Amino acid sequence: MQELEGHGGQGEEHTGPLVIPVSITMSILAVLVAAVTLLGHRAHTEELLLQGQAMNQWAYYQAKNGRMNTDQAVADLLGVVATTDKEKAEVVRAKYHQEVERYSEDKDEISEKANELQRERGLYQRRADHFDAGEGILEFALIICSLTLLTNKKFFWFSGMTIGIVGVVLALTGFLVF
Repeated sequence: MQELEGHGGQGEEHTGPLVIPVSITMSILAVLVAAVTLLGHRAHTEELLLQGQAMNQWAYYQAKNGRMNTDQAVADLLGVVATTDKEKAEVVRAKYHQEVERYSEDKDEISEKANELQRERGLYQRRADHFDAGEGILEFALIICSLTLLTNKKFFWFSGMTIGIVGVVLALTGFLVF
């Protein structure tokens, strides 16, 4: 302990008039950083889930498209190939043609659903960007505020609070993204 005392007061407790208010401010900023970080993580998680769902929809779309193309090829083939039972061939051809129409309608619905999921994913991505930016600014505000304890200058405290307000406002704009 004697070594610490001999180095310009390092090791002594800070008891200046700014210690308590700055410490409280830093505690509030730390809680805000944690809250905004959580919001950002949740937005990123939702973004990833929606991306997976959209990818599944596009895979389903491709499967339907493949079946439709195969059925179209069979229907076309039955229309040009000579068969011994033309009536039966026409019934089978009509069946495949109906399947082609059904797959075509299904594809449109699947495509719309996939596009909707991608739009929703984009919304969560933009929200996450706002939360991430707010988190970074709040962390910066916390650092600036902590400089008050080292320098005993109110300028850093007020600057940190102002920067913190900017960070909170930026994070809150994440809820306004549509």
